[in-house]
Amino acid sequence: MNNFKALVEWLKQALTDKEQFHLGYAAESSEFVRFNHAKVRQAGQVQQASLTLKLINDGRHADLGITLGGEPALDRQRLAAGLQQLRETLPLLPHDPYLLLNHNAWQSQNEQARPLPELSQVLEDISQAAHGVDLVGFYAAGPISRGFASSDGAFGWHQANSFNFDFSLFHANGEAVKASYAGNEWNSAEFARRFQQAREQLEFLGRPLHKLAPGEYRAYLAPAALEEIISIITWGGFSAQAIASKSSSLQRLYAGEQALSTLVTVDEHISGSLSPAFSSEGYPCSDVTLINAGQGAGQLVNSRSAAEYGLSANGASSDESPSALQMAAGSLAQADILKQLGTGLYISNLWYLNYSDLPAARLTGMTRFATFWVEDGEIKAPVSTMRFDDSVYSLLGSQLEALTAERELLLSASTYSQRNTASNLLPGALVKRLTLTL
Repeated sequence: MNNFKALVEWLKQALTDKEQFHLGYAAESSEFVRFNHAKVRQAGQVQQASLTLKLINDGRHADLGITLGGEPALDRQRLAAGLQQLRETLPLLPHDPYLLLNHNAWQSQNEQARPLPELSQVLEDISQAAHGVDLVGFYAAGPISRGFASSDGAFGWHQANSFNFDFSLFHANGEAVKASYAGNEWNSAEFARRFQQAREQLEFLGRPLHKLAPGEYRAYLAPAALEEIISIITWGGFSAQAIASKSSSLQRLYAGEQALSTLVTVDEHISGSLSPAFSSEGYPCSDVTLINAGQGAGQLVNSRSAAEYGLSANGASSDESPSALQMAAGSLAQADILKQLGTGLYISNLWYLNYSDLPAARLTGMTRFATFWVEDGEIKAPVSTMRFDDSVYSLLGSQLEALTAERELLLSASTYSQRNTASNLLPGALVKRLTLTL
């Protein structure tokens, strides 16, 4: 943080009277381990830091990314070169009619410094749990830092430790169970429990496949499967811009024309999450109830939407997608899932989701990995890959029977360019009817 502060102070002194700036900071110190056949195949560390400089002058603005080297003199030199490049660029650009700056000198500081496990402990736990099985996986852990400062005196700092172990267990027949364990505090007993559940599902994959005809089936969607549905909804579903332009998949929900089950309450809950409580645009992030007991509630509003549609910005990202989404828990106990399901499908994962009818919030996709046929509360056989086509208003509305009391924290496994801080805290969902098409 001190290095970032020093660069902010230098930049303030380097500006002319007419210039303004936003300065974003992103850094990580990460351990990465790749597993194959339950053995460590690659291990390494990444330390990186970068700046995003926005220069503003007379309604014009431009951005530039700068990689930091960790040496104060070198970093100041790179920042100075970036500032000069933006000064030369700005006169070539038009005025931005939707530029809405936050001139408040807000302050935000959050450091979640829970100690991460020693890598040796993690490797020992994984080795013990994976004895005798074919495991493929990827472990990423370490502190992630984000910062923001503006010429108006705003300053934000966020640092959080986290880990994510994303893994699959493969059966000799080529079928697999996919699972993950993530958070900010490694618990060996909890990891062993999560791994044992995957092991038990792996055993069922050795049974002959149960073939299903297209039709409607009772189904349980595990949190990872529900996450795929929630993730596609967040492609503009809660976006103020998409709602105002009537291109949101949840348009009918926000218009009051349709509703979800009263069991469904969804929040963007930044407080205490792994995501920073401020946006790259310079606005503090608010906790927002997006769906309240099945009814459309708040929206995610960035500064451009606020300027264009006369709204109040609440710190949403540029694409107005959630970064710390939570769905309220229900009352279905984990131990009672199969009993309550009775006869139907237990779906661990979904993939290849897309809209088949966006205005109707209708989705299509495939079952993936461990999907099982259940009879009288007992898993009988794995099910071959099937395609579903169904509406969110059905799956999370009229056909939603229960949500689990336990929720699973699912962190983004993305490491493209840098580790991601996005997360979803989700229950599992028991639905009375899921439509399989082929």
